[in-house]
Amino acid sequence: MNATPHWLTSEQKAAWDSFIRMQETLIGRLSRRLQADSRMSASDYIVLVSLTERGDGRMRFLDLAKSVEWEKSRMSHQVGRMTKRGLLAREECPDDGRGAFIVATPAGYKAIEDAAPMHVAQVRRLFIDALTQQELDTLARISNRVLAHMETQPD
Repeated sequence: MNATPHWLTSEQKAAWDSFIRMQETLIGRLSRRLQADSRMSASDYIVLVSLTERGDGRMRFLDLAKSVEWEKSRMSHQVGRMTKRGLLAREECPDDGRGAFIVATPAGYKAIEDAAPMHVAQVRRLFIDALTQQELDTLARISNRVLAHMETQPD
């Protein structure tokens, strides 16, 4: 016998629904703008940012997948597409024959350097400019609290 679900209150549901609608609308608009401005998908951008924010522009495949919260198969397909376009390269890991490094190529660095200023301008226009600094600080605290809470919860 299943227990009765612990339904959300109307206030909790309104908060959740607003958050989801805002997040999906924002990500959708940013993704479409990124594609129009740079011909780069949001997934391309996420992977290149993850790699190029590191000093050497390289990560082990599984570490990259974990850093963006993707399944191995999704990361594998994405890396394959980006490798075919010359944005990434795969290098064997000398200490572990089963592992591989994913490396941003010069073309990958150029693509992210070209796309980032336009993307940041859109983030500012659609998100940052809508909030006060105090609201941004509060949102950061809330986001970090939820992230820390999720770390204690099983998938």
